[in-house]
Amino acid sequence: MPPPSDIVKVAIEWPGANAQLTEIDQKKPLSSIIREVCDGWSLSGSEQFALRYADGPQLYITELSRSEIKNGTILRLAISPGRAARQLLERVQSHGIDARLEALKELAKLSADITFATEFINMEGITVLARLVESGTNFGEMLAFTLTAFLELMDHGIVSWELLSVPFIKQIAGYVNQPMVDVSILQRSLAILESMVLNSQCLYQRVAHEITVGQLIGHLQVSNQEIQTYAIALINALFLKAPEDRRQEMASTLVQKHLRSIILNHIIRGNRPIKAEMAHQLYVLQVLTFNLLEERMMTKMDPSDQTQRDIIFELRRVVFDAESDPSSSSTEKRKTMYTKDYKMLGFTNHVNPAMDFTQTPPGMLALDNMLYLAKGHQDTYIRIVLENSSREDKHECPFGRCAIELTRMLCEILQVGELPNEGCNDYHPMFFTHDRAWEEFFCVCIQLLNKTWKEMRATAEDFNKVMQVVREQITRALGMKPNSLDQFKVKLRGLSYSEILRLRQSERMSQDDFQSPPIIELRERIQPEILELIKQQRFNRLCEGSCFRKIGNRRRQEKFWFCRLSLNHKVLHYGDLEEPPQGEVPFESLTEKIPVADIKSVVTGKDCPHMKEKSALKQNKEVLELAFSILHDPDEALNFVAPNKYEYCVWTDGLSALIGREMGSELTRSDLDTLLSMEMKLRLLDLENIQIPEAPPPIPKEPSSYNFVYHYG
Repeated sequence: MPPPSDIVKVAIEWPGANAQLTEIDQKKPLSSIIREVCDGWSLSGSEQFALRYADGPQLYITELSRSEIKNGTILRLAISPGRAARQLLERVQSHGIDARLEALKELAKLSADITFATEFINMEGITVLARLVESGTNFGEMLAFTLTAFLELMDHGIVSWELLSVPFIKQIAGYVNQPMVDVSILQRSLAILESMVLNSQCLYQRVAHEITVGQLIGHLQVSNQEIQTYAIALINALFLKAPEDRRQEMASTLVQKHLRSIILNHIIRGNRPIKAEMAHQLYVLQVLTFNLLEERMMTKMDPSDQTQRDIIFELRRVVFDAESDPSSSSTEKRKTMYTKDYKMLGFTNHVNPAMDFTQTPPGMLALDNMLYLAKGHQDTYIRIVLENSSREDKHECPFGRCAIELTRMLCEILQVGELPNEGCNDYHPMFFTHDRAWEEFFCVCIQLLNKTWKEMRATAEDFNKVMQVVREQITRALGMKPNSLDQFKVKLRGLSYSEILRLRQSERMSQDDFQSPPIIELRERIQPEILELIKQQRFNRLCEGSCFRKIGNRRRQEKFWFCRLSLNHKVLHYGDLEEPPQGEVPFESLTEKIPVADIKSVVTGKDCPHMKEKSALKQNKEVLELAFSILHDPDEALNFVAPNKYEYCVWTDGLSALIGREMGSELTRSDLDTLLSMEMKLRLLDLENIQIPEAPPPIPKEPSSYNFVYHYG
């Protein structure tokens, strides 16, 4: 008979004594359990002791967290968090250098535990650490451990960042501004400054006063990618929190300091692979840079503003003034000539083209793009306009209308005006290869639009169809992650209109293959064995296991955990890791486990407990789509955020199949369609060279026996 669910069998250690093998009754108060354990070793004053995990982060066990204790867990009897906090607070203020160093080292480790952190903070421990930093007397390891402990304590969100003093901020900024400083001190100082900026507008002002962009750019030219990552993160934080009027000024400074070329040469084209957090920070910088276009994108043109109208006159002059002299014409003739020219330029409103720029988006940003093309790529601009204006077969491509709509489309594709998504790494290296990347991107795309228009033999009625094809060409090319604008052009050349049609047809065929009744019947017959194949593949993948990031980790120090299914499919093993594994993770190193029989259900998205808890943080769509949880006895949950859509589908499908639910993810349906098509093609391959009689025999009730080996996933 299995033990009651509220009884947990554990081992409890105490230095210098044999471990106690005992049963914990989860209904009894934790203080009573600790008293019994102390009595077993004849220890008095049980209120001065607590239980901690012996492995992993070695967190303290509280009444709130005790439900996480599993059968077979190894615990350790330790001094209580309040007593530990008091002792460490005394030791970090001692005069002995060695004693203080050991205390700070232990404090840096314990500060990650919120139970200990709460006690230490309540004793004004953060104030003591801040004074140690302000004094400027700590160096090397001692200072690094002090900053680590401070950062861990503040990261719990128990106290406000705004309580920090100006001398403290100056001291931390001083470590960043020093030309030669220990890497660990620099890393933590950059992280502290980033948190200050992100958590307080007042502290942003103080940090911005102490730190210059030029000093941060210097840290991008080092060989340590973690330092580079922290430096870009601080630049992004300053950029994000800067007032509207300061952002353009800051952007100009970044251009003057050659930030783009430094990132390109020292990071993107460096000799080290770019890690996930660095990719995220590059993506954030890309988004914030493009968001500088939002003001122009949302600015309507004022038809009465002569300065703005002069830009339109300039667009006309570049193309047509070489052919005629408007000054020699009368006002009426000049007006007629301008109207004709504006029609040839492809504006919708031939009389007053300024009205074409009164819709937002794209507003004045479209006019800026057109002027850049006319000035920076004049020959291309003149060729596009004259090539289309000379056509009389209704196939002309209206440059003005196309440029305006294309600008709107590019803003949508690059999400101009949207805040960065947490966890997104979708940066494009080619945007770091040119100081005017947006404008050059537009110039490439407007030429693509003109080329596609001609390939489609389009007329004005086909305008929306052409724009749809162009959007597909651009998004497909961006998805290939070209390293430069020249590579982007090459990718686009390979995505002609005929190629887009071929890709669409191929994708449609992969979905609609074999729709005749006999093939549908064959498909239905072999579907169960294919579904079983997919299920086994999912189980095999769960047995291999996957690495997941710790939920709620806001800083660059990435924390991971690993989960895998036992080979007999009866137990889920999981545990913490210091870094992503390079090979197989043995079951012995995964200290926690959940019997599959205890799993009640698998929930996803907004139904997950960790997504409900974080609703106030406005979880972005990507995180929500990758979240899932295992609900198991007794009323507990194991929460996941998958690294990608594939792992999400593998785990949700596999877990659902484990507990007897039907698999139903998008990836499963895709797998099923793919494998069914492969199987049917193989089974019908023998018929390829056989002449089909007029009255073909019916498909036999039992399909032929074929032996195939699938390698999938």
